[in-house]
Amino acid sequence: MLSERLATKKKILKLNEQRYRDLADSLPQSIFEIDETGRLIYANQTAFDFFQYTKDEVDKGLNVTQMIIPEDHDRAIRNMQRILNGTQLGGVEYTALRRDGTTFPAVVHSTLIVRDAKPIGFRGLLIDISDQKKMEMILKRRALAIDHASDAVVVADTNGTIIYVNPAFEKISGYFKKDVLGENPRILKSGHHDKSFYKELWESISNGKTWSGQFINKKKDGSRYTENATISPVFSGKGAIVSYVAVKRDVTEKLKLETRLQQAQKMEAIGTLAGGIAHDFNNILFPILGYSDMLLAEVPEDSPFRDSLNQIYTSALRAKDLVKQILTFSSQDTNELILMKVQPIIKEALKLIRSTISTTIDIIQDIRADCGTIKADPTQIHQIIMNLTTNAYHAMENTGGELKVSLKEVELGEHDVLSPDLEPGAYACLTVSDTGTGMNKDVIEKIFDPFFTTKEPGKGTGMGLSVVHGIVKSLGGSIHVYSEPGKGTKFHVYFPVEKSSFEKQSIQTKEPVRGGTERILLVDDEATIVTMEKQILERLGYQVTSRTSSIEALEAFRANPDRFDLVITDMAMPNMAGDKLSVELIKIRPDIPILLCTGFSEKMTEEKVASMGIKGFILKPIVMKDLAQKIREVLDNNKS
Repeated sequence: MLSERLATKKKILKLNEQRYRDLADSLPQSIFEIDETGRLIYANQTAFDFFQYTKDEVDKGLNVTQMIIPEDHDRAIRNMQRILNGTQLGGVEYTALRRDGTTFPAVVHSTLIVRDAKPIGFRGLLIDISDQKKMEMILKRRALAIDHASDAVVVADTNGTIIYVNPAFEKISGYFKKDVLGENPRILKSGHHDKSFYKELWESISNGKTWSGQFINKKKDGSRYTENATISPVFSGKGAIVSYVAVKRDVTEKLKLETRLQQAQKMEAIGTLAGGIAHDFNNILFPILGYSDMLLAEVPEDSPFRDSLNQIYTSALRAKDLVKQILTFSSQDTNELILMKVQPIIKEALKLIRSTISTTIDIIQDIRADCGTIKADPTQIHQIIMNLTTNAYHAMENTGGELKVSLKEVELGEHDVLSPDLEPGAYACLTVSDTGTGMNKDVIEKIFDPFFTTKEPGKGTGMGLSVVHGIVKSLGGSIHVYSEPGKGTKFHVYFPVEKSSFEKQSIQTKEPVRGGTERILLVDDEATIVTMEKQILERLGYQVTSRTSSIEALEAFRANPDRFDLVITDMAMPNMAGDKLSVELIKIRPDIPILLCTGFSEKMTEEKVASMGIKGFILKPIVMKDLAQKIREVLDNNKS
């Protein structure tokens, strides 16, 4: 009876052992047992299939180190010893080695085998992680691509909380990753869009749709920028929304270029239309003037019709002058151009304007005698000066102020981008500035349009600046305006300088612009200006660190004052003006040379900047030659 029970028990044990072996052989992972020396004493069928060894080879004493690459041997032996000493390692990654020499990445989970309170070996599970590694590589490549993308990428969870931003987002917005992770994208709001805009956006993406549109957002420094964005929901395998991804492109500069192009096209279209109308109008005026002139010659002095005829004739003459202005604006008026010096005409015009404007307005002139000749019509040049100075006078009529007129020759290089219609070369730069009321951007965009005026009725027809624009364009020049409300206005007019062959040759053989290797901190709130100036300075050999915020510039300088040899800062900066920034920098390091740039008529002189400890200042717009010369002057004087 006892023997039957033992036989039955042995049979059950054998069946259970076979069942567990069958179960082990059916698993997709390799299961193994090794003794304390690393000799393999058991492996399931999956292990044999994976490593291509036979059972006979295992029985002959196959060591586990033969199943991993030689580079991993020492590490594997150390890990086995640590497990024997009672350390729990968890999953350890090795490069597994098959019998035929091929390899694959694997993770091994090992536990200690204990018999009679004595460790006798290891039992483990080996998992092939080839697919996982491939997926990791794909994800790394995708992450690398996103990190190097020029478009900003933002990922937010279903609550709208930011969980990822790429480096392009940091560059565009000015926010660092640490600033925005855990925040809501509303930190970028500029106030330009109303609540309904964001409500429509959120409803669209939360319903599983992709939203595309344009944002006007706010950077960390407070400046606004425009970006085209596409926001898409990200779905799980079960179709639930798990996050949202936004791909955004900064189109601020693109829109500015489009606006300039549209303005140029508008001016060209208006000019073409005005020219056509003016020519037809001339054909109508000609008989009116002719017949009224003849009638006036024939009608007696005491005729009751004479006054009426005089009115017709006078009105026709005024219309004729208006047509001439329109033709000048549209660059269709033909004038005889001569080689001329501009200096005498400017001085003559200023004498005339001095006698007609209030003494509360000071006229300051800086007319350089060495400015070269231009090809122009003297009457038209006189017209330009009178128009610009009269406008300046009207801007200061009630408050008084300073009317500044200067003339100097400048050399514009290929990087001194002032206007797409200007070629590199020498130009006579006429500058007329005032300290009057100034203009906002909307007005600036319209000032050259015919019949547009901000003056009171009777003080202007709105044709003055249109005519100036037409004259300058017809002479191959360009006109630029810089203005802000309450900060006055400054017009820069560029006329091509006519050089003789000898003069041209001397320009070509002149010494190159001097550069250097010093370290410069460049500060300007206009990103495009910073980019342009940085490129210019780096071309000259300087090491440039740029900031678009005076606060950030101050922080960078405070962190390492000895890192910089020179600071170049704009005057008109938000939060902290350039002169205030300069004072703070000098407090930190009294010997730091600073070059202050200004584009408006602030009352800034060499004496004033010197009294503040600033080494020099330069007026906008800045050409490369002048900037390079001023930098060397400030740096060299500081060294001496």
